[in-house]
Amino acid sequence: MPAITDAKILILATDGFERSELVGPRDQLREHGATVHVASPDGSEITSWDETDWGDKHPSDLKISDAKVTDYDAVVLPGGQINPDILRTKPEAVKAVRDAFDAGIVVAAICHGPWLLVEADVVRGRTVTSYPSIRTDLKNAGGNVVDEEVATDKGLITSRNPGDIPAFVAKIVEEVQEGRHDRAAA
Repeated sequence: MPAITDAKILILATDGFERSELVGPRDQLREHGATVHVASPDGSEITSWDETDWGDKHPSDLKISDAKVTDYDAVVLPGGQINPDILRTKPEAVKAVRDAFDAGIVVAAICHGPWLLVEADVVRGRTVTSYPSIRTDLKNAGGNVVDEEVATDKGLITSRNPGDIPAFVAKIVEEVQEGRHDRAAA
């Protein structure tokens, strides 16, 4: 069971990520002492979406295809409509989510981020939440959908929106410190 100060966390993102949903968890997890890396499809900087328009640029530490998810204690998936919609078309992003899930690593998705969970086929039989507009997608993928600020199912963490970030981050810290999670295949 790693202390959060010893944890390594990987955030998967691309252009169009909801700024608050990447910056909030990244910065708060770093404040807790975790090492946090951001991976993008090509390893270059990515542009945020800031509520109603394009926001600022943020550095990426590595390419998604170069990230070895089993070296991490958690994988975090920020939302925004654009970011997860693009990432779910990238085989390397879907594989990273599936590999993390299969290895028992904490996987945390917020807002529209659970679209990647659907694409990686890890929702079936799990209790999850999300932004209201994608809840039907989660139900159709076999998820037990709830409307709560954070839902957790054996290290699979989901939240609804930026207002849930404090509870989302607190649950990531808690689940990381519990260690790897045994999961039956989804």
